[in-house]
Amino acid sequence: MSQSGVTTVEVSKGYSSSELRPQDNIIVVKGLKVFYKAHRGYVKAVDNVDLEIRRGEIIGIVGESGSGKSTLAFAILRLLPSNARIVSGSILYEGEDLVKLSESRLKNIRWKGISLVPQAALNALNPTLRIRDHFLETARAHGVHDDSYVLKRAAELLEMLRLEPPRVLRSYPHELSGGMRQRVLIALSMILNPKVLILDEPTTALDVLTQRFILDLLKDLHRKTGITMIFITHDIAVIADIADRTAVMYAGKIVEVGDVYTVFKNPKHPYTVALMKSIPSLVGSVDEMKSIPGTLPDLINPPPGCRFAPRCPYAMDICRKQEPPTIRLETGHIVSCWLYAKR
Repeated sequence: MSQSGVTTVEVSKGYSSSELRPQDNIIVVKGLKVFYKAHRGYVKAVDNVDLEIRRGEIIGIVGESGSGKSTLAFAILRLLPSNARIVSGSILYEGEDLVKLSESRLKNIRWKGISLVPQAALNALNPTLRIRDHFLETARAHGVHDDSYVLKRAAELLEMLRLEPPRVLRSYPHELSGGMRQRVLIALSMILNPKVLILDEPTTALDVLTQRFILDLLKDLHRKTGITMIFITHDIAVIADIADRTAVMYAGKIVEVGDVYTVFKNPKHPYTVALMKSIPSLVGSVDEMKSIPGTLPDLINPPPGCRFAPRCPYAMDICRKQEPPTIRLETGHIVSCWLYAKR
């Protein structure tokens, strides 16, 4: 299926499949199912997801709102709300299955091994605490009680993120701008030197210039520390700018995975193609931009077969009856679509 002429995003980060060096996986998600209990039944927010996350990479997880991106992130840390549960599957972090670990062992991994930058910077910070106290209390909660070391480390991180430590550390959250609060959250997530950083929509609600600034800082932070980043967003342009690889999610499923250059220059799954067409181009005509018809399926009673079939212009009979297989293409990326299956 030719997808020529659909790319409207300039890919400035990312590599061709031949340039990617083999790397070991720091996180391996296998057969993961996460359901939410609702009045009408169970919302299948993440349904049989497989994903490998390589050590030292930036992987972007992209998709529409409600596709399961944030649920996947919170499942990795086992920080799901009370009405959600991991039904089946495994999440291996350096060989340990996070699904089976005790809460005490998980506490040692959270923030020290895997940390999170949540959405809504203002809501994520306690308005009654100064920024310095956020750093101190986070460290103490994870067994680090050397306050002088913590504040020194906090100052180093804030400087790395181009903030003034003396002013910021003595400030309350409301005394900082949205972009400054977002950078404080990034510094706070790095205070215990984690190996993996999950960023859940870190540029949402920021103006365009501040978004650009935050992305540049994150790329610089990655270059300096080599930390693995999982970047969650609905914005394809952001993923094209910052990520090495991308995983495209739709209705609780991962439908395409590959390096950014390959996926965005030559998308294979019809949903990825539709996403690319829905982005306005800086150089093309506005008339070329097309919305994706229809809506996300009901995840309490999802349609049989491929979940994108009701909105897909290429849907065949088999797409509406059987779930598509996962296929590794010659380009090196993975797609879950009957169009590429040998039948």
